[in-house]
Amino acid sequence: MKKTIAALLLPLLLAGFVIITSNTSCRNRGTGEQKKIDMNEADTILNQIEKKVYPLPTSAEVIKMLTDLEVGYIFGISNPVENSKKYIKSTDRAINLGGYGADLSYATLYNMQQEVLNYLSALRSLANELNMSQIYDESWYEKIRKNFDNRDELVKILTEAFQSTYAYLVENNQETLALLVVGGAWVEGMYLTTHVSEAAYQVAGISRNLLEQKEAFNTFLEVTKPYENEEDISNFLAILEPIKKVYEGLGTSLTQQNIIDITKAIEGIRAQIIK
Repeated sequence: MKKTIAALLLPLLLAGFVIITSNTSCRNRGTGEQKKIDMNEADTILNQIEKKVYPLPTSAEVIKMLTDLEVGYIFGISNPVENSKKYIKSTDRAINLGGYGADLSYATLYNMQQEVLNYLSALRSLANELNMSQIYDESWYEKIRKNFDNRDELVKILTEAFQSTYAYLVENNQETLALLVVGGAWVEGMYLTTHVSEAAYQVAGISRNLLEQKEAFNTFLEVTKPYENEEDISNFLAILEPIKKVYEGLGTSLTQQNIIDITKAIEGIRAQIIK
């Protein structure tokens, strides 16, 4: 996903260089000087862009898949907002910031307005502790409120906020926390996906979504590799080991038992995260 977005930005980036070069050329024509496009510089900028791009489908995009399946909203499966007060360590705050982002997406895309307010409050609380209060301010909620009947626009609004959160942390040399936010969002999104019904394996389309999340999970493992020796990432990857083992044993389709195994693995992982 990151490489795709970076590739899409490349033509725009090069166009910018061409404009700069053209203007410089015009100014320097009388002196015989002409600045050439520095492709190494372009590559450097692209690498920086790619580094700050949210590496997986955001929780809003995942929850949109559930709403497309027309499964109903289930009260009580999201992480209780009261738990937000329990997260003291920055790592726990980051992981559950991602998780509450998924819960907020769930409530928002199902138009559960009181739940939206509740989860927005929890999200703000954790964001404030991580010095990101400016991302989830009142104006952001106003955008949500005005677009409650426009699901596609809601996905866009939520996705932009999650991308801004990730980019902010990366820009402030907190890549580890950024990845934990992504990981927490992925786990909660998977938990919601596997608990939309008492028997999720009976819901048409769930199997396809869970297989798609295997690719997202592998992408997450890939982007964490440069940091896997750091304690916080190492500990989080250890928590994820059960789902890694389940996914490694899957083929191109899921059986009822596969879905049950994924559900159990995610339940155990999520229990360690929300505590």
